[in-house]
Amino acid sequence: MNAAVATDLLKMMMTNAVTLATPILMTAMIIGLAVSLFQSVTSIQEQTLTFVPKALGIVALMIVLMPWMLRTLMEFATAMIAKMPQMTQ
Repeated sequence: MNAAVATDLLKMMMTNAVTLATPILMTAMIIGLAVSLFQSVTSIQEQTLTFVPKALGIVALMIVLMPWMLRTLMEFATAMIAKMPQMTQ
């Protein structure tokens, strides 16, 4: 495996990781911000109030995005398998 192939594989891996993680992280951040604003406005400082909405939002988002995430991962795995002959040279 030469440096160009290794660089290409690492670039594809990092791009896929960021692409798949971004919607989940953004959802958690937006829900956390909304809950924090709600808590500061109402002066409710309950610890479980921050966890439960984030967990429900992330689970709902993952259910909705699961076909896209699986398709993306399968395309990545297929590309890796197709590049295996290049990796052994």
